[in-house]
Amino acid sequence: MSSGSEETGPRLVTFRDAGGVRLGAVRRGRILDLPRAAALSGHQEHAEELRDMLALIGGGATALERVRALVASAPGEGELAWDAVEVLAPIPRPRKNIFCLGRNYAEHAAESLRAIGQEVQLPTVPNVFTKAPTSVTGPFADIPFDATVSQRMDWEVELAVIIGHGGRHIARADALAHIWGYTVLNDISARDIQNRPGVQWFLGKSLDGSCPMGPLILTADGVPDPQHLRLTLSVNGERKQDDTTAHMIFDIATIIVTLSQVLTLEPGDILATGTPSGVGFARTPPEFLKPGDLLESAIVGIGAMRNRVVDVRGHASA
Repeated sequence: MSSGSEETGPRLVTFRDAGGVRLGAVRRGRILDLPRAAALSGHQEHAEELRDMLALIGGGATALERVRALVASAPGEGELAWDAVEVLAPIPRPRKNIFCLGRNYAEHAAESLRAIGQEVQLPTVPNVFTKAPTSVTGPFADIPFDATVSQRMDWEVELAVIIGHGGRHIARADALAHIWGYTVLNDISARDIQNRPGVQWFLGKSLDGSCPMGPLILTADGVPDPQHLRLTLSVNGERKQDDTTAHMIFDIATIIVTLSQVLTLEPGDILATGTPSGVGFARTPPEFLKPGDLLESAIVGIGAMRNRVVDVRGHASA
């Protein structure tokens, strides 16, 4: 389920089994139960910072260093197989809305504008919108489909940035130092709602279960250059999106600077950095998700998600 080597930086997951929801780290291709590993290693005093991902992020560099030491030295009794647990979104319930960038890749901006009959003019400032916390779902969870709500659901694979050290008026030179880690996100979008009269991006982007995220967070030290990561997305095995973060119009530092000019970024905030070209509504003819479709979203070096579209008013087709 993971990709790359844990030596490049801690790979942290949130999972659930019969014992409840807990924090884990990828080790030797398995999941190390961090609270159990701490107890087995005689470090129960660190239980609070291992309560969940937000608590660990809030613990700062000291807490993360303790996790590194635990991953390196904990006994193997705390390891679990991926298929023995349910892997959840790394932050199952964010404290606030997810900050998102619209039309942040040149080719995607162009295809989107052409699809709605507008002149192609690339944005000159970042286009920010948000997704509700209730949209977040797991990296292998079903995506709900309800035709009475939307019949034009679309895909958007994205690199998501997790803020570690927060702040206001962050300087560009310092921006990347505020990042705690990176994960994969799919900004499922209800185009029929999004394109209703008025500016309806928030409603069209906030359907319950419309934000698969995960399967892990790779800490920032494991990503030497976040502007050179390859994103891919396939539907039923057919590649739809394939690009790199090098083609963002506004890079990650610019996104952080822009947001922090008007609001305080806080530990655990999630920034979705935009999607490349290849979305469904801009294709000829347009393509939209239907029950039974299997989405595979990946960022090389970080991880991959698999989400099935399921009709909540009936049953998914085979």
